[in-house]
This record gives sequence, C-alpha cells and structure tokens, in this order.
Amino acid sequence: MSRTIGTTVRGIRAPIINEGDNLVKIVADSVTASMASENYQLRDRDVIGITESLVARAQGNYASLEDIALDIRNKFTGDIAVLFPILSRNRFSMILKGISMGAQKVYLFLKYPSDEMGNPLMDFEEMDKAGINPYTHVLSEEEYRKYFGDNVPHPFTGIDYVRYYKELAVNSNIEIYLANNPTAALSYTKEILAADIHNRYKTKRILKAAGAEKVYGLDDILNKPVNGSGYNPDFGLLGSNKATESKIKLFPRDCNAVVDQVQSEILERTGKHVEVMIYGDGAFKDPQCKIWELADPVVSPGFTDGLKGTPCEIKIKFIADNDLNSLKGDQKAEAIRQRIREKGSNLLCKDESLGTTPRQLTDLLGSLCDLTSGSGDKGTPIVLVQGYFDDYAKE
Repeated sequence: MSRTIGTTVRGIRAPIINEGDNLVKIVADSVTASMASENYQLRDRDVIGITESLVARAQGNYASLEDIALDIRNKFTGDIAVLFPILSRNRFSMILKGISMGAQKVYLFLKYPSDEMGNPLMDFEEMDKAGINPYTHVLSEEEYRKYFGDNVPHPFTGIDYVRYYKELAVNSNIEIYLANNPTAALSYTKEILAADIHNRYKTKRILKAAGAEKVYGLDDILNKPVNGSGYNPDFGLLGSNKATESKIKLFPRDCNAVVDQVQSEILERTGKHVEVMIYGDGAFKDPQCKIWELADPVVSPGFTDGLKGTPCEIKIKFIADNDLNSLKGDQKAEAIRQRIREKGSNLLCKDESLGTTPRQLTDLLGSLCDLTSGSGDKGTPIVLVQGYFDDYAKE
C-alpha cells in the first residue's frame, strides 16, 4: 500500500527544567517515553527541536538587574542614548530598568510608526494626516502626546509603551524621543547603546561614521560574566527574557555541544541518526497587526550538521500544469515521482522550483517547532518532526 502520510509533528511534554538538570538525558527520556506511550518509532533524519528556554534554564544562564547596571557602568562614562529597542515587557523592560540603574541619564529613542518587529506606536493613518515625516521628524514625548493622545495602547497587549518605559526610570532619568535616523541621538550624547536586533550592525556603523565616541549594542552587554553572572559570548543581552522582577534569562550558549550530545544519546538508545536543533522565536509575521515574530537574534542558535542549507524541491503543481499537463492519473503521478528522483542538488533559478522560496532549513523547522510548542501553557518544549525530508517519490 502506498504511503499516505508525509510530515508529522508532535509536541512532547517534558518535566520542568531547573538549573543543573541533565538536559540531554531529560530530552532523550521524554522522546523515548513518548514513543512507548504513543506506539511509534524514530526514523533516520527525524528532527528533534528543543526550545532555547530549556537549555538556558539547565545552564543557569541568568543575570540580575545589578549585573546589567554594572556592565553599563563598565562600558559608558556619561549620559547614554539607547536606540531602537523593541516594544516588549518580556524582552526589553528588564533590560531598560538595568540600563537606567547603571546610567546617569538615558535618552531613549524609539522607532516609529512601529518598532523593528512591527509593534506600532501610533496609527499610521493618523501620522500621515498630521503631516509627520518618519524619515526626518524627531518627536519629543510632548509632541507625541499632542498628536496621538495620552493613551496609545498596543493592539494586542493594551500597553502604552511610551508611558511604560518612562516609568522604568531611576530618579526620572529617562527621556523619550521618537526617531528613525540614528544620528539624531548625537545631539544629546556621543555615547550610544544600539538596542535593535536585526539592524544592529547597520546602526552601529552609521553612528561610528557620524562621530559617536562610544558605540555598543545589546550584543556587547553581558557577553562576558559580570560578578559570576550568566552571559552569552555571541549575543549578549539579545534573546533574553524576563525571569523575575529582578532577573533575566539569557539566550543559551554552547548550543552546538548540546545538540551533538542529544544526537549521540538518541543514536545509542535507538540506533537512529536524528537531527537536533535548539529553537527560539519562529520567523513569521502576524497578518493582522503586522508584527514579525522573530525577537531573538536567530531562529536557531545551535543545530546538527544535517540541518545546514536550504531545501531543494520542485514545485509539483507547476510541473503538473506545464511539463506533464497531458498526462493523467497514475501515469502523471509516476512521472512526477520520476522528476523528483532526477531533480539534482541545485535548482537555483530553475523553472521547476518556481514558488518554493527555499529558506534556511533551521528557519523553516524552527518556525514549525515554535508554532507547535507555543509560548504559553502547552508544556511541550520538545518537538519531534518526522518525515520532513521525505518527498512524494519516497514510499
């Protein structure tokens, strides 16, 4: 009988992870327990996704507000401008609080009409009606309130982020401005902290070229331990989340070692060579509010070698409607299978791959894992993807 199922995805429940736990054993135990309970078997090239939070928690990769404040004092000597953070209670509020504890004065510059992730600070139509040019106008907090009112709630969270961020000040040491040109900050101070995520290299380059005396990014803060704190040598504070009212959880480190160990443990237990990845935010965009999900610096900070690269696929419907249009039924199906078998390893710019939009495997799989596990109370921080690398020609 022909195979009737392609890719399947399972969210796998796991224990609550604490610092010092043996994560490799817990992942392997959780997967094998699921196999026994649900009566399925692993196959070679199945993919096990582990949410980044599990790794960071097991590592104890945490830092306090005081740790952030101390690193700010270590790197800056005067007033600082903080440029273009995302609007998030979970992602940035604790960071800003730590920055304000470590700085005398903070000039906070927010991108508008929305942040880097698409979180809006204002109604786009109202901005146009007011004649505000986001490419040139720098708005003070007073001007922002004049045009848009005393309460501008986020459409999903209901938070007025200008007010919320202002209230995180220490001794009223935060002033807020809205701008999109990073050089606007140089009118206030020559010491800059670039708080954007995916555009941080460009922001730093522009500021250095424009005469900034000190330029750091969030990836430069806590990229080394401070008083024994957690840290991330690659991403610093990027990818961190609020843990408690005085502590953040950092993005995990040494991730490639973790995935390799899980791969070896599964091979020893089952005889199957699976691929393993650690995933954070998926790379997708909300169609209603236009918010891009990816607030982590990367979708996957660590993955086994078999997940490098992009898919190489033909577009079945394109082939069916064009090259094989005259065929019907089983004859057409077999001809499509044969085209898949013969497709080669590079379909770049080939008509037969038209519309497949090959992104990085880890971005595609990470998004699938993130949507499966969710960010709330599902309790499935491990995801098993089976059959992802199969195709229509494989029985």
